[in-house]
Amino acid sequence: MTGTTGSNGNGTGDTEALREEIRRTRVELGETMELLAAKADVKARLKDSAEQARERVREQAASTVARVRGQAAQSVDRARTQAYDTSVAVRRDPVPWATIAAGAVAAVVVLLIIRGRRR
Repeated sequence: MTGTTGSNGNGTGDTEALREEIRRTRVELGETMELLAAKADVKARLKDSAEQARERVREQAASTVARVRGQAAQSVDRARTQAYDTSVAVRRDPVPWATIAAGAVAAVVVLLIIRGRRR
């Protein structure tokens, strides 16, 4: 009958092993209960889900703002370049612009004459 006695013959080795196994089982059972309680807490789960959704929206908004700012900076650079190129073209060849201005003045004069005759 060696089934109930330990290595020293009085059974304390088996008792200690059983106590250790019971302690481990209690720890595991406690962890399992905590996990089950967390799953059963719908309010907390919804709160966590809402917080995660808010964080995703914040990240997407920050990404969109950064992208739009980059595009705006590029647009400003393009506009400056075009304005500079136009000013350089006008300085090189002012005749077309003078012709356009003279045509506009002539059109205004003609309109004033026609308007004056109608009265």
